[in-house]
Amino acid sequence: MKYHIEKNTVQETLVIPLYGRKICTEIYPSLYKDDTAKRLIEQIDYDFTNLKKQAKKMIYRFGFLEVAMRQNDLAYEIKDYLKTHPHASVVNLGCGLDNTGRVCDNGMCKIYNLDFPDVIKVREQLLPCQERETNLAYDLNNTEWFDRIDKSDGVFFFASGVFYYFLTEQVRELVKKSASFFPGSRLVFDAANKKASRLLRRTWLRVSKIKDVGAYFALSDAKKEISLWCKSTEVSSRGYMLGYNDLKDSSVSSFFRFLAWLGDHFMKMQIVRIDFKEEL
Repeated sequence: MKYHIEKNTVQETLVIPLYGRKICTEIYPSLYKDDTAKRLIEQIDYDFTNLKKQAKKMIYRFGFLEVAMRQNDLAYEIKDYLKTHPHASVVNLGCGLDNTGRVCDNGMCKIYNLDFPDVIKVREQLLPCQERETNLAYDLNNTEWFDRIDKSDGVFFFASGVFYYFLTEQVRELVKKSASFFPGSRLVFDAANKKASRLLRRTWLRVSKIKDVGAYFALSDAKKEISLWCKSTEVSSRGYMLGYNDLKDSSVSSFFRFLAWLGDHFMKMQIVRIDFKEEL
């Protein structure tokens, strides 16, 4: 029996990025693979007619490439952290139906998926927890969830396409509180500048039917801006379109590679890494 998703509901916002990851797998097979997204789409009862129509447009096909690169970049960062912290806790902030934690599972780490209660309800139906995996039904800004995370062997937090919808003050407070509560941990997320945020508003948000977003978190110089928030941080960033992969793949046109270069350089599309320093 398929899981029914009603239109114009919070649950509908989970379908669009999931469908995007499925399309990524189909049109960029040598760059990205998400078999879970393909399987879940088949298990969901939803009218995909409009999404299929949008998926044929060039701007959205480039958007799918963005999704593929972002997910790959975050997976790289998780695996890199697990090399030196094999028993760490890996925390997916605003997880939706994303499966990146499992993809990076080394057989020893602990995986936490955090999102709103309505989202976790759907996730538990479609992606039941496996061994060493925990779902946390919280508002990300309600830091009561901090106490649920095992921080004894290091913590890696990551957020994929999440902070764009936050106020700058909310992201700042989360960073400051995390630095205090989880010294020695790492937070990695994607960000972009205000130009990219305006483009996001005109394209992806419209298709995703995400409304009532009054402000968009944006960064131009991650190291300079975030370092002012908290002294106990070490900040770095890399372009998320070309910072990890040169995109010299037969599935990617030269025009899309040019757009990727523009994205990294002029829209500051970046993967931001924040290390929370150990207390001396």
